[in-house]
Amino acid sequence: MNMLKIQSFVVILLSLLLMTACGPSREELTSQAINEVMNEFQAVGISAAVVKNGKIVYNESFGYKDLETKTPLTNEDVMRIASISKSFTATSLLQLVDKGILSLDDDVSDLIGFKIRNPHHPDIPITLKMVLSHTASIRDKEDYFTLDHLNPAIYGDCVESYFEYKPGEGYNYSNMGLNLAGTILEKVSGVRFDDYVRENVIHKLGLYGGHNIDSLDANKFALLYNFRDGAYVESKGAYKSRSEDMPNYVFGYSSPIFSPTGGVKISAHDLAIYMMMHMNYGEYNGIRIISEESSKIMQTPVWMIQNKGEEQYALCLKEFVDFMDDEKYNQPGHYPIGHTGGAYGLNSIMIWSPADGWGIVAMTNGYTSVGDKSLLSTLTNAIYSACIKE
Repeated sequence: MNMLKIQSFVVILLSLLLMTACGPSREELTSQAINEVMNEFQAVGISAAVVKNGKIVYNESFGYKDLETKTPLTNEDVMRIASISKSFTATSLLQLVDKGILSLDDDVSDLIGFKIRNPHHPDIPITLKMVLSHTASIRDKEDYFTLDHLNPAIYGDCVESYFEYKPGEGYNYSNMGLNLAGTILEKVSGVRFDDYVRENVIHKLGLYGGHNIDSLDANKFALLYNFRDGAYVESKGAYKSRSEDMPNYVFGYSSPIFSPTGGVKISAHDLAIYMMMHMNYGEYNGIRIISEESSKIMQTPVWMIQNKGEEQYALCLKEFVDFMDDEKYNQPGHYPIGHTGGAYGLNSIMIWSPADGWGIVAMTNGYTSVGDKSLLSTLTNAIYSACIKE
């Protein structure tokens, strides 16, 4: 009997020693790394998800969704993701390309119903591909939530809405261009923009989210905050209802009020599933969203970096050049792909490695600046080192 007790004690002791030798798990190390970044940037909240080999292997949230009430941020909460939303607009348009309804080489003038021309180069058509790759020479105006600045019937030659270079021969990031693209989606599909994306992309993948505030549960919103004069201030415009705008809504023209350029609200978990669809070239869990051909086109850069401040940009996705601390991913052919977002105090990232099958989604609803350090780069590299790097 005493011998059995001794054997049991030895087994327990060895188990404890083995657990100690193994150290903290990948999940624990990842949470620790995120908490360190949170503290460094004094972030309000961070939600993150990690994908490896076709599965979500990590999904946690930290901090608060509401600073005033100190309500914790959870994995079920949704957050505006800003410019990552552009990829939802492009994905939806490529569905119409797959169906033969439109072409990436179509003149957007023919698609929108009025002349879209750079007055410096009036004979050069602006194509849908140019718009989705930010090479259309369209300049952002202060108010890019209306197409009036591109409409000759309202602003004549619209010269202030264009750069001087030829369409297709330069790069400038354009929110106006993507709001134009979203309006084209609505006009060509015959379905209101927000409804089309929700039904044909978001709900088709079994996800919760969308552009239209009024179609979502406000209790799930993580409030967004700007840091000003030493304190966080809620960005109340981030989740503005559009109900007052709907009586005057003009189908095929008013789509920018839903922000095709930056209006998706979604959780990190569900954004990770959407990312996996792109990682698998248009398909997730047997559900085909866009063709493999269209997915590869969407991920292939149209514009290669030529000048400081430019991006290696595809169709509403980009290659991350000199972004990762691991030098492997700073070499041509190994750049990660994805997109970032920033507005109303939030920062978001969706990034994956086509070659190695990992992906990271992360979003914060408020943070402070730390010198010239990038929150998204610091956070992404911390998660990669803790959860992915061998």
